[in-house]
Amino acid sequence: MSLHGKRIVVTGAGRGLGFAIAAAIGEAGGSVVVAERDPERAGHATARLEALGVPVTRLDTDVADPDSVQRLADRAAATGGLHGLVNNAALADGVGGKHFAEIDVADWDRLMAINARGPWLVSRALYPQLAATSGRIVNLASDAALYGSPRLAHYVTSKGAVIAMTRAMARDGGPDGVTVNAVAPGLTEVEATEAIPRERHDLYASNRAIARTQQPEDLVGAVTFLLSDAASYITGQTLVVNGGFIFH
Repeated sequence: MSLHGKRIVVTGAGRGLGFAIAAAIGEAGGSVVVAERDPERAGHATARLEALGVPVTRLDTDVADPDSVQRLADRAAATGGLHGLVNNAALADGVGGKHFAEIDVADWDRLMAINARGPWLVSRALYPQLAATSGRIVNLASDAALYGSPRLAHYVTSKGAVIAMTRAMARDGGPDGVTVNAVAPGLTEVEATEAIPRERHDLYASNRAIARTQQPEDLVGAVTFLLSDAASYITGQTLVVNGGFIFH
């Protein structure tokens, strides 16, 4: 699962799963482009990766803004091209709790712009560079889209869209040798899940086949594998990594 010589963009790499994925890419020998919206998080993550010896480039990016995404593509091309993309950036903080009939239209649209449209915008902008290297795209979905988590309809819908989009993109990318897969984590102990109600954490804890909390490190091996040459004949798939909370 070596990533030596591979340069990979990770969106939302400023914290949590995104940072853990970026660090794992570096450990596997790859270099990382930190594409993070929050400048403070971007700077902190870049410094931490550099301290770990990871070759890293910081390109601040808002995945919901087409102009920002195009700047990412232009600057990535000018600084060496790309071999992979991890579409990790998503809005998950404090989005749950409302019945689907109570969700505001503005909240629905804001979440969709980041979680569903964002991965498409970034993939579209970076695709010429990925096609030139028969690159890899890994989209972060969620097992919530497969379980149908209650009071979370806009988030569940956005992650379901990511799974469907992964299949469609895989069909389009195949002729260029570009693979597109999704990884669907379960409820993971990161900053974005700290505000999730205790009862949902308890639901996962009592129903996992592997009876412990999920950590970011539990996911990174699957992502690294899908980015590597070892997964060159796998595309259009969704790999669920959630300790057996649901089977897919």
